[in-house]
Amino acid sequence: MGLFDQCRELFKTACLYEVLGITKEATDAEIRRSYYKVSLQVHPDRAPEDPGATEKFQVLGKLYAVLSDQEQRRLYDEQGAVDEGDDLLTHDRCWEEYWRLLFPKITVQDIQDFERTYKGSEEEREDVMQLYEQHQGEMEAILASSLCCSQEDESRLADIIHAAIQAGEATSHPAFTQEDDRKRLARKQKADEERKEAEEMQREMGLRAEGDSLVMMLQQRQKLREQSFLSDLEAKYSKKGAKK
Repeated sequence: MGLFDQCRELFKTACLYEVLGITKEATDAEIRRSYYKVSLQVHPDRAPEDPGATEKFQVLGKLYAVLSDQEQRRLYDEQGAVDEGDDLLTHDRCWEEYWRLLFPKITVQDIQDFERTYKGSEEEREDVMQLYEQHQGEMEAILASSLCCSQEDESRLADIIHAAIQAGEATSHPAFTQEDDRKRLARKQKADEERKEAEEMQREMGLRAEGDSLVMMLQQRQKLREQSFLSDLEAKYSKKGAKK
């Protein structure tokens, strides 16, 4: 199956730019940043419940390899084709390793620094509204996909969406405007349970220092869940502009 067929099957569009949520006029930096965001959403560590996550992640790697290569991108833009036989798209390539070379593993400090500048920014507002339209107003999906977001941010994000609807900048989706109060309460209860679980884990591990506590809890969760919990944080708190 070719790259276009894979994109159509997994992402519902054969347009490489649409898969990344950008236009043909996007700069190299915008392509890189969009690839990072979308790939985090389907990273196998981030979406273990999605049986197609690994394949989506691999296809995104191929897609980015095309759009980040000057000759391949020119071929695609001019003829709507890609050279499937190019070494860039070899089937035995390790796309996880390729991704790590592009985006070195982030630290807890990276996450905290990004969160401080991202929350309340115009970039956050644009991302929230894009997710609002993408998920047709389903708040649970919006919260799950938003960067730097926890249950405590729900009312703040909801205010952003309400303001955009009132200003005529967004569609009034019933899933958002008519959401049952019981769904909001269920989200809050789930978040409270997860917070208590984390606090209990911290007590069991005898952690006191805030910095050491966070790092050790991340390591412990990684062992318990047999997956990278830091990768999960990367998906929620992505670092933009990482250099090779």
